[in-house]
Amino acid sequence: MAMEMRLPVACKPLSERLGQDTKKHLVVPEDTITMDTGFMRGHGMYMKEEKLIVSVAGSLICVKALKTRYIGEAGDIVVGRITEVQQKRWKVETNSGLDSVLLFSPMNLPGGELKRRSTEDELAMTGFLQGGELVSAEVQTVFSDGAVSLHTRSLKYGKLGQGVLVQVSPSLVKRQKIHFHDLPCDASVILGNNEEEAGGFTANLEPVSLADGEVISWLRNCIISLVTQRTMLYDTSILYCYEASLPRQIKDILKPEIMEEIVMETRQRLLEQEG
Repeated sequence: MAMEMRLPVACKPLSERLGQDTKKHLVVPEDTITMDTGFMRGHGMYMKEEKLIVSVAGSLICVKALKTRYIGEAGDIVVGRITEVQQKRWKVETNSGLDSVLLFSPMNLPGGELKRRSTEDELAMTGFLQGGELVSAEVQTVFSDGAVSLHTRSLKYGKLGQGVLVQVSPSLVKRQKIHFHDLPCDASVILGNNEEEAGGFTANLEPVSLADGEVISWLRNCIISLVTQRTMLYDTSILYCYEASLPRQIKDILKPEIMEEIVMETRQRLLEQEG
């Protein structure tokens, strides 16, 4: 039996190793501040082609919290975990300050049948989602106290089955019109706005084949690599990272030197694509 022992070493951020100046504070008009849509536009800035551009010369100050909670917005796609089954609703953990609420009424029954208002139907819905299970949903309403009301009226939302859940920083998830992606490697990925990324295949309880399990693990390690190196998460970056990691073994992807090499190759392809 072969064993590999590795000692922990200090690892600088990839941006420092690439020679980028991470302490730039002075900006001039037409400078691109960021392509991260999670930043709030302030005075002297405007959006152009999904980039935050400076319109005046001056100093730039940005404060990032070490750890943030999800702040819901209507229309956001979220992945949450059922924490409690109550009368006519579920409580869902969505990494927000308060538990989110998913009512029985805006929920489709298994098979796509719309919910009817009856006692039998309510009992059936109680058993449909149990504590600890994962669900994908859309934010319907954000209340004054920050609590979020969810709905799953579309058939693309609902209970999640096979797959894996990865928690990341919300600032690293690129906001797009589509957050459900079917990748060419025969896997599906849900990029939630609330830091939760779910990847899997089908929503059933059948055993996962070895080949499918390897693809799931591969994508998980690729997402962790991108997050560790502070690279934006979206379908293209995940796919490029997956393709760059194919010559390696799954267990080697998270080794610091290999992770850096894979992410650098991914960033280079993304830059070439942007032109």
